[in-house]
Amino acid sequence: MQALSLAIVGAAHPNKRGPTRRFGISLCRPGDPLELRREPKNEFDEYAIAVFGPQDIQIGYVRSERAVLIAPMLDRGREVAIIFQAETESGCWARVAFDGELPVLPPIDEMEETSTEGVDDDPGFWPDEAAEE
Repeated sequence: MQALSLAIVGAAHPNKRGPTRRFGISLCRPGDPLELRREPKNEFDEYAIAVFGPQDIQIGYVRSERAVLIAPMLDRGREVAIIFQAETESGCWARVAFDGELPVLPPIDEMEETSTEGVDDDPGFWPDEAAEE
């Protein structure tokens, strides 16, 4: 799987402890490393992947359509690297790469074209034009 951008959703939901997800997102800058944490016992989604920012604050979840693909990779120990890309109205975007590759942010003008204005809390993802799945 090639590097791609992922929609991180659920920013409006509260964290179990500590600061809000929106606050966690506000602390992130483009290129900051993020952490993916599997939640195989999540009552809503067995493929759930929580996303944490640099201050160890949960900022949301990988959207379920992508989590179902990425969770098995994490479960098998495949190397997955993720960085913060940009804040949106419904959460944020993160850039992910696999198998030792480092994620690289898209050009600024392309990031600005990924606005999620007027969409629901589950906005989809911003794919690479050449991405193959």
